[in-house]
Amino acid sequence: MDRFFFIAGSISAFLGVALGAFAAHGLKTKLPTEMFNIFEVGVRYHMYHALALLAVGWASTRWPGGSIVAAGWLFLAGTIIFSGSLYLLSLTGLRWLGAITPIGGLAFLLGWLLLAWGILHAN
Repeated sequence: MDRFFFIAGSISAFLGVALGAFAAHGLKTKLPTEMFNIFEVGVRYHMYHALALLAVGWASTRWPGGSIVAAGWLFLAGTIIFSGSLYLLSLTGLRWLGAITPIGGLAFLLGWLLLAWGILHAN
């Protein structure tokens, strides 16, 4: 699983940088300020959790266990749900997408707790 999370983190970071550049160079003048700011929040959390996936890859080599793997999956799901919903909301203006964003935030929170739990209870 360590290789998977290193690859997922690397690809996620690539996408975060690409989406950030797309926003800065392609959306800044096209989106209303509020929607641009929403997109930027998505990019910010996307990048944080790309780095978290790399940390999970490393942690799983040091303290293997189900909690650490589950944390990685939650970070991945959180990125898709949280950041993805913010990207879509800012590009489409569909406000109902904001209702699913907290599900991704919850995945992030649980991921961080499980990462700590897995390290704390490792042999």
